Amino acid sequence: MSFAHVAIIGLGLQGGSIGLAVQEFLPGTQVSGYDLDPAHRARAAERGLAHVVHDSAEDAVREADLVIFCVPPGVMGDAARAVRPALRPDALISDVGSCKGSIARALGEALPDHFVIPAHPVAGTEHSGPDAGFAHLFRNRWCIITPPEQTDLLKLSALVEFWEALGANVEHMNAEHHDLVLAVTSHLPHLIAYTIVGTASDLENVTQSEVIKYSAGGFRDFTRIAASDPTMWRDVFLNNKDAVLEMLGRFTEDLTALQRSIRMGDGEALFGHFARTRAIRRSIIEEGQDDSRPDFGRGDHEGTVPAE
Repeated sequence: MSFAHVAIIGLGLQGGSIGLAVQEFLPGTQVSGYDLDPAHRARAAERGLAHVVHDSAEDAVREADLVIFCVPPGVMGDAARAVRPALRPDALISDVGSCKGSIARALGEALPDHFVIPAHPVAGTEHSGPDAGFAHLFRNRWCIITPPEQTDLLKLSALVEFWEALGANVEHMNAEHHDLVLAVTSHLPHLIAYTIVGTASDLENVTQSEVIKYSAGGFRDFTRIAASDPTMWRDVFLNNKDAVLEMLGRFTEDLTALQRSIRMGDGEALFGHFARTRAIRRSIIEEGQDDSRPDFGRGDHEGTVPAE
């Protein structure tokens, strides 16, 4: 099976990119969209993020056989309940959130009579809103699908084909494992970035603005990550708190070990740690998940690295 009509609820970076990608790579598929913010709806219509941008969520989903929620994790259940009366009985419900356990529960509780197959395209930028979307966001990026135990295999296959058509590589995981993996690869790095940039902000008066003026490449990368949507990341940390806290505890232990090595002048331990982590960077490049150029390929959309 394939989807004839896709409805997108939330027309920011992810939702807008899906809309543009569907129109480019699945030209026979109808796209309808809705965003809670009237200004976002107007801009989404101007940019053509969907064939039709509706003024109500119910109208957007009424004829859709695939509904994708692209809203912050904390409002996922509310958004689903709002459209429930208008959903087709056979509509497949999915999402793009980066914490799958809580979202699967929220969507399942809000729509107990519908097929729900959560998904997470691991792609993004620090930008948000309807101007941020672009059709190639998902190209050569991973989309992790976390199907429940009892899944309609035809709908699952169709969802896999949908994401592959948009350029993504698809992987299956259970929700708990996904949340642990993403706590390491995405959520903890964002928490660290927010912390470091916040510390630099606190030091601005002490350093007479020299922190900003003389920002080196490493700090600039942290500021790029820390510029991500604060609403979404607040919800991510609150909805994946167990996995994040576990990884934060392990990180704290490792940081303490490095602190001890520096205090004791143990250059061998420091070198060994840095050499091991350098090899991980090379592996990421070899896997095609980033670019080896000095600007990491961020001069164009095609080289944009995952931000969530």
